[in-house]
Amino acid sequence: TDSTSCADCHNQPTIGGAGGFVANVFVLAQNLDPVTDSVSAEFSNERNTLGMNGSGAIEMLAREMTADLLAIRAAAIAEAKSSGGNITKRLDTKGVNFGQITANPNSTVDTSKVEGVDTNLIIKPFHQKGVVNSVRVFTVNAFNHHHGMEAVERFGIGQKDSKGNIITTNDFDEDGVPDELTVGDITAATIFQVAMNIPGRVIPENAAARRAARRGETRFEEIGCTDCHKPALALNNRFFSEPNPFNPPGNLRIQDVQHPYAFDLTQDIPKPRLERSENGGAIVPAYTDLKRHVICDDIDPFFRNERIVQAGVPIDQFITRKLWDVGNTAPYGHRGDLTTITEAILHHGGEARLSRERFAVLSKDQQGEIIEFLKQLQILPNGTPNEVTEDELRRLLKSQKSVRALSILPA
Repeated sequence: TDSTSCADCHNQPTIGGAGGFVANVFVLAQNLDPVTDSVSAEFSNERNTLGMNGSGAIEMLAREMTADLLAIRAAAIAEAKSSGGNITKRLDTKGVNFGQITANPNSTVDTSKVEGVDTNLIIKPFHQKGVVNSVRVFTVNAFNHHHGMEAVERFGIGQKDSKGNIITTNDFDEDGVPDELTVGDITAATIFQVAMNIPGRVIPENAAARRAARRGETRFEEIGCTDCHKPALALNNRFFSEPNPFNPPGNLRIQDVQHPYAFDLTQDIPKPRLERSENGGAIVPAYTDLKRHVICDDIDPFFRNERIVQAGVPIDQFITRKLWDVGNTAPYGHRGDLTTITEAILHHGGEARLSRERFAVLSKDQQGEIIEFLKQLQILPNGTPNEVTEDELRRLLKSQKSVRALSILPA
């Protein structure tokens, strides 16, 4: 174990949020046998802790995008069988392209031109590599990895171990504590995370700063950053439901429950929260496309600093970082070894090379305007409107601090 609480790492600017450099995790170290105390890249991939705000909306986006891609595959297979010829279809969902597939009359599918997602077409929006499909799977993994606590839905009697053997004990890790985490425990921890508020915007009091941020937002799009950091994606269904229908074995799945737990992401969680769209869905302003991209190259290999391949994803590919909380979740980069947003932008390469070069040739003032815009995107306290001025935020924080102080005074 490496922590005693989820909030040991997820605490910036509040519980459930991001983490500083000291809260970095060492991904895949848990697979070593015997374990090692080394933090060398030879043994694990060092990653910075990301915030979980808005994770319910992100998971639902991934589910809908997955359903779209699977429907495209099914349609291609059906057309190929009926026509007797190969059928090629683009993998487009919510304005994001994931390459293309070619279905053959014998129902096989050529996935060699699939991009930014696994060939099974399941969008996995969690982990910086995009390798976990749901908050529940993330939670089961994290309890085991960071706390040494095992969920019965993965390690209980009747489940299968990593070698495919049926587990016959309720104390798989032999620590003397049986059935450490029930299905209900994992569900509660999952719902806490997916029901957290979404990030919002902090509008500067200074009029010049407001104008600069508006210009920066426009220029952010002009130089091509929004090709990947899409300002918003649309949800067709505003209701989050648990469990995820695409969960892999070893995690609670939809066939395991009679009545999935559901709630309205536009109404049943604290503000700031998603805004309902005209069609009854919701808009998710996360600044991501939930697609993996090559973000480094030989010109600047800074982000190519991992040696261990995770879940088959090449070491130079990462899922597009959600920017809706970038204003108060420093440090930056997947390893948290960059202190400013500007540094993170200038280290982009690969598919982002052109946008990086366009940013680099801007004047210092123009670059600063983009940063001023990005600094507005922040995790906010519960109860805050989606947009709040700096002064309004200060008053709210002062009020909440006073309430907390009163709550601990003796009666």
